[in-house]
Amino acid sequence: MESLNIDHYIKLITEMAIQYVPKIAGAIVVWMIGSWIIKRITNFAGKRFQASKNIDDTLAPFFTNMLGTCLKVLLALTAVGILGVETTSFAAIIAAAGLAVGMALQGSLGNFAGGVLLLIFRPFNVGDYIKAQDQEGVVEKIQLFVTVLRTLDNRIVYLPNGPLAGGAMENLTEAEMRRVDMTFGIGYSDDIDEARSAFKEVLANIPEVLQSPAPDIIVTELADSAVNFSVRPWCKPEHYWKVYGDAHEAVKKTLDKKGISIPFPQQDLHMHQIVAKS
Repeated sequence: MESLNIDHYIKLITEMAIQYVPKIAGAIVVWMIGSWIIKRITNFAGKRFQASKNIDDTLAPFFTNMLGTCLKVLLALTAVGILGVETTSFAAIIAAAGLAVGMALQGSLGNFAGGVLLLIFRPFNVGDYIKAQDQEGVVEKIQLFVTVLRTLDNRIVYLPNGPLAGGAMENLTEAEMRRVDMTFGIGYSDDIDEARSAFKEVLANIPEVLQSPAPDIIVTELADSAVNFSVRPWCKPEHYWKVYGDAHEAVKKTLDKKGISIPFPQQDLHMHQIVAKS
């Protein structure tokens, strides 16, 4: 009786070995060869990503790791299929897990996608001065999830990349020149031509003001208390605030020197005497 049981188990083990050992060996061989190939592919792709001028250094290792992960998942499914396991269920589980993770991290994935787009298309670079999401400042870092700004008063602001990539954004340093729009008022009793000459003199003495294109100096409004001039010189983007400040200070000093008034808001009050009839 015991001999029959032993023979039965030996026969069962033999049949299982004949059935599964080749599959297990095949799966191991496929895994080893596939891993070797994947390593070569990711190394080659990593070098290509790093050498490409269109891919940021931050994205190159991410793309390399993502490629390697995807290939290893496919290799694992192939090895499991060789063992005779139905891979459809595994694929469904992976898809369901991916969907669940995607829904849980919807906001973060949106910021991640925005970061990838910003790093690929480069609407701005580190060092540019931008305005976006009611914030403005110099770009310190462009990361996968956030962009870091340093404001003019030295505050650090983190902007999520999703809204930044999909919303309105102004890059104030991308153009070679920037116009400085300023408004100055003179009194109604002052000479307009003399004031215009004073503004030209001020701009000519500021080295950062570009002479081409020529500044605009035009009367734009006959206001309640002043004749308003729009003074619009051009400069390089990095000189904007220096030109703005220097021009305001120089205009005040020059107009004072020439005796041209800078009026403040005022109103005329007319008094009427009512004479009582007797």
